[in-house]
Amino acid sequence: MAITVERATLADIPRLTDLLLQVHAVHSAKRPDIFRRGAKKYTEEELAEIISDASRPILVAKDEGYTVGYAFTVLSEIKDDKSLADRRELYLDDLCVDAARRGGGIGRTLYLAVKELARTLGCYHVTLNVWALNDGALRFYEKMGLLPMKTVMEEIL
Repeated sequence: MAITVERATLADIPRLTDLLLQVHAVHSAKRPDIFRRGAKKYTEEELAEIISDASRPILVAKDEGYTVGYAFTVLSEIKDDKSLADRRELYLDDLCVDAARRGGGIGRTLYLAVKELARTLGCYHVTLNVWALNDGALRFYEKMGLLPMKTVMEEIL
């Protein structure tokens, strides 16, 4: 198995849609009070817009041309802020590996490609949010060497 990672194209939209449904199902199963069952994060039209936006690169992992995972990213820059140091950062908005292919190193390959993209773009760091309900994702990101930067807490009323 030779996994390749490349930028997403419009031809990837149907498979991205399938994978978006998979990752959303994980969240909606554990927090139906926040996530709508059967929904997904982006419409096909929104995916087309994102693919054409240079500041929002989507990387796709492929096995013999078949998309087996994705990483949605957002490039941002902090400049001339009163309290924060100037820096470019690559935010990892979403990473998913097809449920049938998890545990085979595809997620690691994708994450390493995200880090390389960030370096290429002159970023200081890669940031992301991970839901506390997603134990698998938390373990994965810790294994990749990520450390908590801040914590968001809640009290349901």
